[in-house]
Amino acid sequence: MLWTRCTKTIYTWALTLKGEGVIAEPLNLTVSLRGTREVRDNCQLFRLTGLLDAFSEPTFRKVIGSKIDDGPKHIILDLSQIDFVDSSGLGALVQLAKQSQTNEGTLQIVTNARVTQTVKLVRLEKFLALQASVDAALGNIPGQN
Repeated sequence: MLWTRCTKTIYTWALTLKGEGVIAEPLNLTVSLRGTREVRDNCQLFRLTGLLDAFSEPTFRKVIGSKIDDGPKHIILDLSQIDFVDSSGLGALVQLAKQSQTNEGTLQIVTNARVTQTVKLVRLEKFLALQASVDAALGNIPGQN
């Protein structure tokens, strides 16, 4: 028990960004999908690694969806370290994009070549706001410096 608390504290400390005071909060997702959440002035940045598939999709949608409702309303999903996304994962992205719009926010998705190819295969690139980098996504958030 003590070891768990120590490693969690060290992990949170290690994720503190130098000079920005932004702490990356670990997300409780699945064995195959891991991530962190950073809250900035008017947006939330989720950095995810692993697989966004039928197994991880329900937990992903539930956890991220609840964070969208909690605010801030502008969301960046960094999927640049995602190894695989299937149709269930794409469906979750569409649902989260709709939820963001309902909350009068935006959803920016940072992708890698694999994720971009999968999104384009089903022609969702016009509906989902794909970005090449976190900086590009931050540039599309209203009021973000």
